[in-house]
This record gives sequence, C-alpha cells and structure tokens, in this order.
Amino acid sequence: MSESKQDLNVNRRQFLQQGSSVAAGAAVLAAGAPAVHAAEDNTIRLALLGCGGRGRGAVGNALKIDDQGPIQLYALADVHDGSVEGSYNTLSRQFEGKVDVPEERRFVGFQAYKEAIDVLRPGDVALCTTRAYIRPLHVEYAVSKGVNVFMEKPFAPDPAGLHRMLRAGEEAEKKNVKIAAGLQCRHSPARAALIEQINEGVMGDLQYVRANRLGGRGWLGNQGDQANEMMSQLRFGRNHLFWVGSGQMVDFLIHQIDECCWLLDEWPVTCQGMGGREVGSTDRGQNCDVYTMEFTFPSGRKAFCGFRRAQGAHNEFATFVHCTKKAGQFSGNVHRATVHIFQDQRIAGDNIEWSPEPDAHSPWDYQWIDLIDAIRNDRPFNQCRRAVYADYASLMGRAAAHSNRIVSWDDVVNSDFQFCDYLDELDYDSPAPVQAGEDGHFPQPIAGEWTEL
Repeated sequence: MSESKQDLNVNRRQFLQQGSSVAAGAAVLAAGAPAVHAAEDNTIRLALLGCGGRGRGAVGNALKIDDQGPIQLYALADVHDGSVEGSYNTLSRQFEGKVDVPEERRFVGFQAYKEAIDVLRPGDVALCTTRAYIRPLHVEYAVSKGVNVFMEKPFAPDPAGLHRMLRAGEEAEKKNVKIAAGLQCRHSPARAALIEQINEGVMGDLQYVRANRLGGRGWLGNQGDQANEMMSQLRFGRNHLFWVGSGQMVDFLIHQIDECCWLLDEWPVTCQGMGGREVGSTDRGQNCDVYTMEFTFPSGRKAFCGFRRAQGAHNEFATFVHCTKKAGQFSGNVHRATVHIFQDQRIAGDNIEWSPEPDAHSPWDYQWIDLIDAIRNDRPFNQCRRAVYADYASLMGRAAAHSNRIVSWDDVVNSDFQFCDYLDELDYDSPAPVQAGEDGHFPQPIAGEWTEL
C-alpha cells in the first residue's frame, strides 16, 4: 500500500459534516452560471461502464439534468456484448436525441472500461455501475484521465478494494475531479430538515437509531455446470457471491447503515453481530438469511440494523431515530423521503407532530442535480471518502454477523483481505475466485472457520 494503514483510521466525524449542507442546497442550480467543462462545447458526455439495470437507471437520472446545458450518452462498456446492445437499444428509444453511441463507441471486454473512458474529455463523467468487485479499478482509471465519476454502491466487496478506492478518491481531490457516490439519500432536503430539527434540540438528545430492511426470500438455485465458470458467476453472483458484489445484505443495507452514521454524525467503533439461515434452506449462495447488527459509536450511542430474507413475514424498509423527547422517521420504503417527527416515542400515522416540505425530486435526481451543478460551476464535490467509510461500516456488520462476534473499525481498516487478488489481470478465461462443491453449494460463513478480514 502507498499509504499507511494508520492513515486510513482518521477522524470519523469530519467527513459527515457536509452531508446535511449538501442536501439542503440540492435543488439550487445557479441560473446562467458559466460552464467550466474543459472542451470546445458545453456538452457533458457520459460513458456507461456496466450496462445493467442500475447503470441504465443512472443514465436516465443524468439525462434529466439539462437545465444548464446539454448532457449526452457517448459510450457504453460491459464484459457482456448482449448487455451493451440491449442498453443501447433501450436508452436510445427512451432518450431520443440524447444518445450518440455508434458501434465504434460500444466496447466489450475486461479492458472496455478504458476504451470508453478514453473517448471522453476531462470534465465528462464515467458512470461506474458494474458489480462491486471491479469498481476501484474503474474509478482509479477515470481519475487518472481527469474524468469525473458517478459510482454505484457497494464500492468494493472487501477491505483491500476499499483501501484502493480511498486512494483513488485522494488522487481525485488533488486533481479537482468530481466523484458522486450512489448513496443518494444524502441529497434529500427533507432528511436534512429533520437533522436540523434534531440539532436545534426539538426532539431532545439523540439516543439511538434503528434501521431495517426486511423482505422476501432470495435464494440461489443450483447453477450446475456453470457454477464455477467465471463469466457465469458475474451474471448470477451480484447478490449471492461475496467476491462479485459484497453479498445481499451489504448491497441493500449500506443505505440504512449510512443513514444511521449520518444521523449520529459519527462512524462506528465496534459492531456486534449475529447471522443465520432459515431452517430448511436450499440456498446455494453465500449469504445468511438474517443479519442483526448493533453498532456502537464513539459517543457510546447505538445503531441497531437488521436485514432479513423470509417467506410470508413482516416486511419493513425504514430508518427511525429516537431522542429523549420524541421519535422520528428518517426514511421509508424504496428510499422514499418519509420524514416525520412524532409527538412522543410512539411511531404511528396518527401521532405525527411535524413533517418537512416534501422533496420535489427523487433522491436519485437530486444527486445528479448536485453533481452537474458542481461540474458546471467548478464546485468542490468528492464523496469518495464518505462512501468508503459507509462501506467500511457495512463490512464491519457483515463480518460481525458471519463470525457471531464483535468486530472493530480498526479490524476493517487495518485488514488487507481480498476475495480475488488478480483483479487487474481478469479476462474471460480467468479462473473463478470461489468454487462450488459437487452439490452446487458455495462456501458459506461458519463462525470460527470463516475469514473475510
């Protein structure tokens, strides 16, 4: 590593300070401000790296934000040819006149991300929306070319990948390259308004927060002869194999974990966790079905986070905050800005005392409003460190649940563990980093035997 591990364990608080201020000004675009795009015209060009559903969704959000000048999809890249062509056909129909991607700018292969970034200009944007396993390489290369970045979460599946991402973010800071991270709820004015109420003492002293993402079953079936083929693992492994996408809990719950850290204005020092599978599970993937995590912060306050996959059970998708006088809701289903203060600790629709002005846009749109504003008006904008820290916290929770023990922040940031140590050399004929047994079962976390830190 080019930096000491001690450098990674820096002040956990200072990188949260801008969260609410960014959200509060999210909708404000300076009318008529001069563009700073460093090219012959003021069109911001986009390259989509990873042509799945999340990538197409991010392109859609970006192409809406044209108040201050044109935005155009200019290049596509993926390891699957069908994904590139499918995305081109879909997006060119949806956004006629905003997609200019002829065949020569549709790139396929493990080096396709470089080709797509190379056709951009400094000041354009690379959308890094592949599976998490390769994200640090893509961001690193974009930054080296002076190209701005939008990156989806999770940001890497293991500590070594997050350390690499952090170094890319530090390089971006030196170069004034903008980085937006896919924790879009940080851009919600309604959420920022609740934090302001808390800071003004309206609810009393903040005691603890809790967040759950409880949904239906999501098991992986037997993949047969394709189980141990690398390209097949990239297709089915996003939520089922840790090396590909961090696992389903991190992929989904990182938003709520980040919201808890935002509310408490701290990063956790320890996490105690428990994990397990449903009785009779036939899941061939690596996930637990239940994750329960208790995060402890430097102030001694707690965040309780839960993730569960089960048939016919109570579902919940929300973040709540409990203060000495009153409780509040911070987030709702599918990241909706469901924000309220209740009259006391009872959380119910008939007990709401205050709600902010509803958000005018979705958090995904707000995120792009902020990024494009920063590019056009040359405002500082680098969310990389904050994103990595949210992922460190999520990996703390995952490791604690898999080991059924207490895991510290230092355990994560001082770890060099990685699931795949040949990412830079990956190609179509590379061996798969994880192997299923004859029964199709991939290695599963067993406390006392499992290693991920």
